[in-house]
Formats: sequence, C-alpha cells, structure tokens
Amino acid sequence: MALNPRFDAQRVLALAAQTFEIEARALSALAARQGEGFVGAARAMLECKGRVIVMGMGKSGHVGRKIAATLASTGTPAFFVHPAEAGHGDLGMVQPGDVLLAISNSGESDELAALLPALKRLRVTLVAMTGHAESTLARHADIVLSSQVDQEACPLNLAPTASTAAQMAIGDALAVALLDARGFREEDFARSHPGGPLGRKLLMHVADLMRSGDDVPRVGPQASLPEVLREMTGKGLGFTAVVSSDERVQGIFTDGDLRRLIEGGGDLRGLVAREVMHADPRRIRADALAVDAADLMEQQRITSVLVVDAQDRLIGALNSNDLMRAKVI
Repeated sequence: MALNPRFDAQRVLALAAQTFEIEARALSALAARQGEGFVGAARAMLECKGRVIVMGMGKSGHVGRKIAATLASTGTPAFFVHPAEAGHGDLGMVQPGDVLLAISNSGESDELAALLPALKRLRVTLVAMTGHAESTLARHADIVLSSQVDQEACPLNLAPTASTAAQMAIGDALAVALLDARGFREEDFARSHPGGPLGRKLLMHVADLMRSGDDVPRVGPQASLPEVLREMTGKGLGFTAVVSSDERVQGIFTDGDLRRLIEGGGDLRGLVAREVMHADPRRIRADALAVDAADLMEQQRITSVLVVDAQDRLIGALNSNDLMRAKVI
C-alpha cells in the first residue's frame, strides 16, 4: 500500500508533542479556575439522596459516560442519560432530589437547553460544566464548574481535544474528592469490581475455592501407613488429614513427612497415622478471605491448609494451586 505523500513522520511527531504540551497546559490551568463552584458541586453530590445524573452531547457525552462510570465505581451512585433521549421519555430517569451534571463546552447545546425548564420543575440541583461562564447553561445552573481552556490541541482550534481533556480531569477530580469524603476504602472499591484482580483478592472467600466432601483426603488415627498412602494418592493433594471419629482434626501427613520417614530408615510397615502425622496442623475457617489463606501459606511456607468449622471439624481443604487458578496469587 502506497504511503500518502503528505505523510511526514517528523511532522507527525511534532504535532503529537504539541498536542501533549497544549493539553498539559490546559490541565495545569484548571486548578486556578476551581473554587466555590467545585466545592459546591462536590458537596451537592456528597449530600445527594438520589443519584448523580450526567448528561452531555457529542464528545462531551462520551466524556460524561466515563465520568458517570468513575463516580459509580467509587461510591457515588451515578449514570448517564443522553440529552436527546431525555427529551423523548428518558427524563423519567431523573427524579426530584437528584443532582444533574450537564457538560457542554460551549454551554449552548440545543438538546440541553431544551431540558432546562423541565429540570427546574423537577427540583434537581443543576451543575453545569462548561468553558463559557456566560453561556445559557451556566446562567440557568445552580452551580458552575469551569472547564475553560485557552486553546484546543487541534491545529484548526476546532476539534474538542484540550477541552474534553479538561472535562475528563474535572470529573476525575470530583470522583477523588468524593471518595475521600466518603472514607472509601479498598474493600468498597472491590465490591464495585468483583471481576477484577482486587475484587478476587478482597471478596473471594475460602468457601468459594476449597475442596469439600469426598475430595478431601482423610484417615483415622489408627489407619495403617499403606492406607494413608492410598488416600493421599487417590485424592492427589499431596497430603491427608488425620481426623477422629467425629471429624475433628488430629493432624496431617504430607509428601514431605513421607520423604523424611524414608530418609530416616527403619521398618515402616507397622506404623499407623497417629504415629507419623504432624499434630496440630494449620487450619482456617471457610468464611475467611482467600487472600488470608494465601498469606497463611506464605508465612508458614506450606502449600495446603485444612478448612474447619467452629468445632474444629474438617469440612474442606485448600492448596496453592486452587488459589492460583482463581488468580488470588
């Protein structure tokens, strides 16, 4: 495929550097433009008993979707409503007491302007994010956030570039201010992200991963060594628990214990489980977090742990392979 003769690699890189510089300057200038409006918007969203509704047309709408998603994932109930669809029924998603964040660089979006009378009747708190403080949207808003930029990165100074970067940054700043004010923690973030690595680490419990029932190797204290080895081999976990008649844990016998017995020499034929087991093995409860089981294994340098109930009865087993499959470690 022939390269476009107008393509100039050096100019491409120069324009990229220029774009970064213009947008960096725009973001640096934002801090000085925030004041009572930013504080008021954060307070309104923090105290909101309903939801934060985000609206915007075109590129501002794309930014608005991201802002709504960031707010929702950091503890502020929020969602995006398209202004054009709002004028044809979706305004029913907005209820009295909500906070509505309307984003428009010009502040003159026809679709948003058409909604202003209805929004006033709904008694929502209207927060305008705009680059023009004297615009229609700003004049009708309860709170105004300035997203003004001096220049777009577009060589024609037309395509929304620096202005959308500014909008995105203000949305992120609001989310950060709100999560801090709410005392939002890692555990709270994980609840909104159960499918991510943090969610797996902080929300998955031992009960979700452990082997249970007949998959858990176990023998009685008087089981012969051949019986112990058959149980270990059949269940494939590299160990067997030693339990009393009422399933209370007495000990554990592992592959490592077997190697040490063999290295020690002597007649092994008459040994029973009680004589070769390691007494008082490490165990964990089923309602413990899987990450706690991983920490226990790491600290004790073991690869498996027994799972017990409140009466110390054996109910399951967990090994490092189970944790790795679940991507906890």
